[in-house]
Amino acid sequence: MEKFKLTEEDVEILNTNKGLKAILSNEPFNLERAVRYVKYEKKLKKLQIELIRLQTWAINENERVIIIFEGRDAAGKGGAIRRATERMNPRHLRIIALPKPTEDEQTQWYFQRYVNQFPKAGEIIFFDRSWYNRAVVEPVNGFCTHEEYEIFMKQVNDFERMITESGIRLVKIYMSISKKEQAKRFEDIKNDPLKHWKMTPVDERAQELWDTYTDYKSKMFENTELGGLPWKVIRANKKTFARVAAINHILKTIPYDKKLEI
Repeated sequence: MEKFKLTEEDVEILNTNKGLKAILSNEPFNLERAVRYVKYEKKLKKLQIELIRLQTWAINENERVIIIFEGRDAAGKGGAIRRATERMNPRHLRIIALPKPTEDEQTQWYFQRYVNQFPKAGEIIFFDRSWYNRAVVEPVNGFCTHEEYEIFMKQVNDFERMITESGIRLVKIYMSISKKEQAKRFEDIKNDPLKHWKMTPVDERAQELWDTYTDYKSKMFENTELGGLPWKVIRANKKTFARVAAINHILKTIPYDKKLEI
């Protein structure tokens, strides 16, 4: 295995407070990982500044923005959303992670409880899972009937077209991880008492139902190709790469004023 060689720039990075903190925060000490993490933090800060510009533009122009994050359990959706929003103005954004439908919601039009969360002027909404629960999670786990699934697949492209034609900007991101990486993350969650709450009965069966999830995910993408709004698929085995890629996609997709003073 090739040894990691420190450049002058790497040495300068490691001699900063952030560099020293990155070295000491992990055992055994790993200089390469420390350098990589500090570079990631610098890149993330620049992207977060751009996100504030984007938000300022949205507020000034009365824009409405919806960004949805989908992906398998433990794919890093929540972490990516936290990194994207942690420096933004919380008064003009909301993070939506809806629980299972109430009895009343089960009698309503499927999309209604999501529409109820849509943004007002100047607001950005992040969905940590969205109406696409019915495309993958629900049919895999038997939470909807085959007929309900088929109706959703017929309606979803028209539904999203109505959203965008009403002036709302819609961004769709899918975080993709490998089966091996998902198993590793589940194990980390189980071994961390601060994260036990993250494991649900659905998560417990995710590895067993991996291939079934894959089949429904493929059908979801195929349905989108029939005229729906495109997905941005992000390889998420490496969390830092995935977070940067997700934010970059948001910034490239929404035509905000990049010169705006903040």
